Amino acid sequence: MREIDGGGVRLRLGRLKGRWTVSWDEGGRRRRFRLEAGDDKGAEREAIDRYRLEQIGRDTRVTIGEIWESYRAEKQGRRVADAMRLEAAQIGPRFFHLRPDQISVAMVREHIAARRAAGRGDGTIWTELGHLRTALRWAEARRIIAHAPPIERPPKPAPLDRWLTREEIDRLLRCDAAPHVILACRLMLGTCARPTAALELTWDRVNLSRRTVDLRLDAVGPRKGRAVVPIGAGLAAALSEARRAALTDHVVEWCGAPVRSIKTGFASAMRAADLDDVTPHTLRHTAAVHLAAAGVPMARIAQMMGHSSTSVTERVYARFAPDHLRAEAEILDFGVSQVQRTGKETVNPSQPLDGYGGPGRTRTCNQTVMSGLL
Repeated sequence: MREIDGGGVRLRLGRLKGRWTVSWDEGGRRRRFRLEAGDDKGAEREAIDRYRLEQIGRDTRVTIGEIWESYRAEKQGRRVADAMRLEAAQIGPRFFHLRPDQISVAMVREHIAARRAAGRGDGTIWTELGHLRTALRWAEARRIIAHAPPIERPPKPAPLDRWLTREEIDRLLRCDAAPHVILACRLMLGTCARPTAALELTWDRVNLSRRTVDLRLDAVGPRKGRAVVPIGAGLAAALSEARRAALTDHVVEWCGAPVRSIKTGFASAMRAADLDDVTPHTLRHTAAVHLAAAGVPMARIAQMMGHSSTSVTERVYARFAPDHLRAEAEILDFGVSQVQRTGKETVNPSQPLDGYGGPGRTRTCNQTVMSGLL
């Protein structure tokens, strides 16, 4: 057992049945909690967070802003924490000063109306309010608050079904755009990478001799859309050229610094290539569509995209496969006779076939013709 500083309070880290625990003295008694961390540093961070959350939870005046920041602190290092840091500017002015029990459905609807009036799409609003809902439910699960209020959201819009043809891809890769933008586009198209994964890729995860790219930040994640994937000869050549000119550890760089976003450069490239309704994420979708259209099995496409299950892959991309539901369509092609469709005439199994015996039999086209001549 060892002690760490919990902000003026000595917290004791220990082990119980193979798991980390944190304990401290409060009001003349010991409070102890099991932790989920698997290593020393993780246990220290979780122990401090646990103590802080317990203190917040004892205050019935806890605000939504405190819950938001506590949840974000627990998710530090994940993309959701960065997203919530930016979203605080939109959620904060309306909600952060309130207690959870002060939120009403009317208040949430007013927020939705205000965001729409500011020109924000329902997809953005849906995500922002989803993070608020998640943070409140997290606080309820940890007994920081007694009840998480309902957070109404606008309907989630259907995803755009925009993807690039080969001719459009050729225009994009040949257009007059910044080299780092073209390299990022080639990465997304050649690996099914999400934009963030392409921009976070470092040279230590590019193996040009084996022609593989590891899109994961480390051995365990993040897992969403991250995988170790092979690359083609063309992309390998482009990466090799970029590697010789590299000034940083990041594959996509500009003026000697990593690139955090290519939105501006990407928009310029779209104008130069005369392409409409295309976002960086469209390139990942485009790559998967071309794989499906080429007849690549859904399980292999799922591996390229980093999906943990083929269910998502099949739901989005199976319809692009050349033979998707083809056999089923033939069965339902009622305007064509069974003989024309299959070369066989199916007989009602309850009726015997004249001249051929018992029920449930089929006869070929030749047999049908012969029976007509007899």
